Amino acid sequence: MRRQYVIAASFGLFILFGSMLAVGAAAQAGLEQRVDSLFVIASSGEVKYRDMVEPAIEAIAAMGVDAVPVLIDKFATRSARERLTITNILKKIGVPAVPLLVEALSRSDGQIVQRVCAVLGDIGDTAAVGPLMAVTGHSRWQVRDQAVGALGKIGDRRADSVVMAALDDAIGEVRKAAAVSSGMLTIGASARKLVHVLGDDFYGARMSAAHSLLSLDTVTVKAVLADSLGSANHFVGDLGCFILSEYTGDDQALNLLYSQSASSNARRRAHAAVGIIKADPDDLCGWHQLLVDRESDRLARLKMQSALKSLKNEE
Repeated sequence: MRRQYVIAASFGLFILFGSMLAVGAAAQAGLEQRVDSLFVIASSGEVKYRDMVEPAIEAIAAMGVDAVPVLIDKFATRSARERLTITNILKKIGVPAVPLLVEALSRSDGQIVQRVCAVLGDIGDTAAVGPLMAVTGHSRWQVRDQAVGALGKIGDRRADSVVMAALDDAIGEVRKAAAVSSGMLTIGASARKLVHVLGDDFYGARMSAAHSLLSLDTVTVKAVLADSLGSANHFVGDLGCFILSEYTGDDQALNLLYSQSASSNARRRAHAAVGIIKADPDDLCGWHQLLVDRESDRLARLKMQSALKSLKNEE
């Protein structure tokens, strides 16, 4: 009798558990349908939905974390409009979405992972720092790019080492992201590496490195540049002159620029002279016109004259 009771009770629990699963599955399906219906409107570019787009976005965001898994799945889309809409909604959900987004970093679909990295950077929660650091070595360069960029946006110094390591990445876009993030994190120890990146064969990486160096300690940057202006890579010296030109009124920076104005390379002389004109707008020693008068290269002289003309227009 007791055995029959146990069997009956177990059967009843099985039925109850099955019913709960069915209800849960139905609820999940219902949620996905609601998100799908609203998302069609939220991501639509059609005029007829124009006034409904923002309310639809807000309605999905109001669902909170329940909507996050559905939105992450949608990140596989090829539509730029849909991708931006997903990002917008996840940013509105904000920090509560982070645990599920972090979980998604382990997915096999690299495209979804790179887009999740970008969103985590936009949300800016430090809880994502460790997981993002873990994917900076991902086999897909787009994931490395977005992860390194996200770490810079979050601004947590725990990421310093992986960001600096990414300055040596084989892909230019990743080096660019690392250069930008080095500046955002103001990693003083990255100055020497950033000066090396000034000579990068990728325009985006070297220009990002130049701008990031301007956010670091001036004394440190000038010291590293002093050792590097004579590099065989002309980009290093040319961009070095650009950086020094931003230190208006700095005698050490001006002396470094004067040294380059006597270069045997006309291109370098032009960069140095333009830098001197910008860094020393008052020109109390009369160097500006002297640099122009002694220049034998026509193109270099034109660049100097253009810089002088711009200075006069600003006055």
